[in-house]
Amino acid sequence: MARVKRGFVAKHRRKKVLKMAAGYFGSRHRLFRVAKESVQKALVYAYRDRKTRKRFFRRLWIIRINAMVRSLGINYSTFINKIHTHKIVLNRKILSFLSIHHPNVMNHIVKNILNSSSV
Repeated sequence: MARVKRGFVAKHRRKKVLKMAAGYFGSRHRLFRVAKESVQKALVYAYRDRKTRKRFFRRLWIIRINAMVRSLGINYSTFINKIHTHKIVLNRKILSFLSIHHPNVMNHIVKNILNSSSV
């Protein structure tokens, strides 16, 4: 039987994992077995947190909008309801941006919603 040399494939697989573990502390970036566990766990965290980031930012936008509209005398749920009934198509991300960077525009939107009758 012919001799099978597997060094090429195994070495490339190990180098790939060690390259992904570059920057890890101690043996996590030096030793293959420890690096493999660390990289696998890091990939799991990255996958999970890509989903979590979306939830986190939506919560942050809601908090910012709520703080802005409460200072104008209306609560968040009423504001969002009136936004929808007046068919204003601004999402929470844009409303949050407006409340921070352009508060006069946000004041104008809230005042127009409060003063006008429902559609």
